Amino acid sequence: MATLSTVSDLEKQVATLSRELAALRKAISRQGGAYYEDGRDAASDYYSQLAGRLADALPAIGGRGKAIERTAREHPATAAAVGLLVLGLVASLFLARR
Repeated sequence: MATLSTVSDLEKQVATLSRELAALRKAISRQGGAYYEDGRDAASDYYSQLAGRLADALPAIGGRGKAIERTAREHPATAAAVGLLVLGLVASLFLARR
């Protein structure tokens, strides 16, 4: 049977461990917040770089789109065949995943 002094010592140890655990939780919380902010800043930087590159490439993409549209109007049967081919490829990818 445990004596009164052993129970008292165990209670003190549990209280000490509880305080240490609370301090560790606070430290981990601060570090997690710092990591979150660092990750958010990095994502924001990547987004800014990507937006800048896309803004530079947008005129070229628009020109390519107009060229494709012009070709599709000149050759509607070919455009329909390519559209069906792409639709078939997408359908086969979805069915292959099952």
